[in-house]
Amino acid sequence: MANANPSELELLILKVIWEQSPLTARQIRESLESRGRVLAHTSVITMLQRMAEKKLVEQVSPESGKGFLFAPLVAADEVSNHMLRDLVHRVFDGSAEAVVESLFDVSDLNEESLKRLRKTFNQRMREHKNE
Repeated sequence: MANANPSELELLILKVIWEQSPLTARQIRESLESRGRVLAHTSVITMLQRMAEKKLVEQVSPESGKGFLFAPLVAADEVSNHMLRDLVHRVFDGSAEAVVESLFDVSDLNEESLKRLRKTFNQRMREHKNE
């Protein structure tokens, strides 16, 4: 992936396309507008062209004479994992432990969320013991 850290607008466009694709630029613009992000049609097209250059989306030929369709070239988990790794290294000097502690400090976790996190933590501990 050429640019794994999309801008805020690129990420918003990717989220739209991940939910349903392929989509036309018009459909993407309408979805952005329904989310409170109003852009001119030409701005959406410009963004999609830049995203295609960055290998974030691809332009797909239409089946029936409509405008070009756009589909993602990157998966949501691929982007989120890369962005999180980048955050860990840039903000927390590579310390995953510091990230987790910070998340506990800034997040409002209920008991059910904490139980799920404990289950994940315990599973990882077992995996490390078996290595």
